[in-house]
Amino acid sequence: MADNLPSEFDVVVIGTGLPESIIAAACARSGQRVLHVDSRNYYGGNWASFSFSGLLSWIKENQQNTDIKDECEDWRKLILENEEVISLNKKDKTIQHVEAFCFDDFLILQVNFQGRYSLDCWLAQNQDAAEDVEEAGALARLPAYGASVAEEVAEEPEKECSPLESAVPGAENLESEKATSVDPASAAEGNVTEINAENESSHDSASGESTLESGKTEAALSEISAQEPKKITYSQIVREGRRFNIDLVSKLLYSRGLLIELLIKSNVSRYAEFKNATRILAFREGKVEQVPCSRADVFNSRQLAMVEKRMLMKFLTFCLEYEQHPDEYQDYKKSTFAQFLKTRKLTPSLQHFILHSIAMVSEKDCNTLEGLQATRKFLQCLGRYGNTPFLFPLYGQGEIPQCFCRMCAVFGGIYCLRHSVQCLVVDKESGRCKAVVDHFGQRISANYFIVEDSYLSESVCENVCYRQLSRAVLITDQSVLKTDSEQQVSILMVPPVDLGQPAVCVIELCSSTMTCMKDTYLVHLTCPSTKTAREDLEPVVQKLFSLNAETEKETEDEVLEKPRVLWALYFNMRDSSGIDRNSYSGLPSNVYVCSGPDSALGNDCAVKQAETIFQEMFPTEEFCPAPPNPEDIIYDEDEIASEETGFNNSPETKPESSLQESSSRGSSTAVKEHIEE
Repeated sequence: MADNLPSEFDVVVIGTGLPESIIAAACARSGQRVLHVDSRNYYGGNWASFSFSGLLSWIKENQQNTDIKDECEDWRKLILENEEVISLNKKDKTIQHVEAFCFDDFLILQVNFQGRYSLDCWLAQNQDAAEDVEEAGALARLPAYGASVAEEVAEEPEKECSPLESAVPGAENLESEKATSVDPASAAEGNVTEINAENESSHDSASGESTLESGKTEAALSEISAQEPKKITYSQIVREGRRFNIDLVSKLLYSRGLLIELLIKSNVSRYAEFKNATRILAFREGKVEQVPCSRADVFNSRQLAMVEKRMLMKFLTFCLEYEQHPDEYQDYKKSTFAQFLKTRKLTPSLQHFILHSIAMVSEKDCNTLEGLQATRKFLQCLGRYGNTPFLFPLYGQGEIPQCFCRMCAVFGGIYCLRHSVQCLVVDKESGRCKAVVDHFGQRISANYFIVEDSYLSESVCENVCYRQLSRAVLITDQSVLKTDSEQQVSILMVPPVDLGQPAVCVIELCSSTMTCMKDTYLVHLTCPSTKTAREDLEPVVQKLFSLNAETEKETEDEVLEKPRVLWALYFNMRDSSGIDRNSYSGLPSNVYVCSGPDSALGNDCAVKQAETIFQEMFPTEEFCPAPPNPEDIIYDEDEIASEETGFNNSPETKPESSLQESSSRGSSTAVKEHIEE
């Protein structure tokens, strides 16, 4: 029980994001008594992953403006005269401008929590969908969302839907809209009807001629149906909602990055499984194409001429050893990397590939040295686990914080979710934080306190200037670049659409990553914010994907080439990385602040921050050393005496070390096993 927590710890960690979880694991591993709490009911904070129904609940929570009331209102009686308090936030305010869209076969619903038309009207008129939603346990949540009808599109020919006049204003024009917006499937069925009618009339006039025609028709129809992708409805997404693991933050792991090295060193990798990113893509001249990365890919590529292949290999070799040839870049240190590439006699296509798909840096803000470092990092990570430098954790990025939480718990850390902290208690004389008071009114003392940035009050952060991230999550029915294999994990950097806009990072995940249901893809879009997330990212979405609202504006060929968006979510997330500690007002010296996710593709910022904070607290301790092998554990005299008395010699009792040993073998594609291979 929460009210039975010990009253003293060495370290109290507030928030379960990636940096906090790494610090908690490192402290517990070094023998510190750790209490790790979070006011949320899930692990990870803004690094978390959700099932589809869980994400709908998260959306609803971030739209509520109600403040959380104190369960214990007399907690201030615990504060002494020589102490003062620093109040903490009870509600997360790091997420803004949340907009969700459902592009169903029959209706496009804009879930903005302000409209008058709610999803229960749609469910009431689509009984099969309602049953599916109810089975998935999400029916109770959906009616709480207000949803306005953004646009009506053609219903499926085989469906019979009741009229909407009683529920939707302006639905009397729905029939005329249906006649003007016909999907390819319904058009194909119309052709079948006409052909069959013609054959039937010709059979009456001339017998024997229709058999051959009908055979050709059936063959043509079977070929058309084989080419058409399966139609996924909103009800199917809800029914299969547990197959989705949707990350709030979209990142990949560099195969030689700091996080992979930490996972291997600490043996936390045994708690997770990983999949290679299989493709690096580029968006050029309105088309998506695959970028050759390795030497074999370069020379097997049909996109590049032989001269371009030699140019590319020569430049990439230089980037690996650029520090040994300073005379080749010294004059361009103050220039942008894009300007430096133009001096290397590279074709425009090669410059595009290097800038946006290999270095993955900004065309305007990145200088030459930063570009060379990014290119070298990309090349050094190639070939460790596959043809690309990246790994992705199965079941989503949200698994990584939980892996470190598990390590902390193994070494004695105590975890409490749905456990908010009212305040930090500061000694006026020394200026150090002495304790925290939780929402039950219990006072818990500690030597060090780790606080995630979102918990700090506005008075503490009044001098902090935050940046924002624009995020979009899409569920689509096809890949942005079709190949023979459907199971692809792809990364694509889309250059700025307009001047002054940032590049957009697109990560597309297939069902084998355990993040989406079969026959769908999960697409993440991320960029630094200039406006709201929808304003920043929707132009890129419209370039890469087909929205039902656009079918009348585009030709049928263009629509069929693009993947169709089934569901979309836009939101802005606070980027609290890179903030100087002195920017926080009145923060005690033994209170350390961890930032949320940053805009970088990798996780180096979180690992560096965690290691820096740990070394400041415990400079003589090793950061996340490997746990000892069970065979190397030396038991104390009391344990040896108990074993000699025979209490632990029962053959039915399995020692704990064996359980840990067996769990370390359970990850079939763990990072450590990749290295041994």
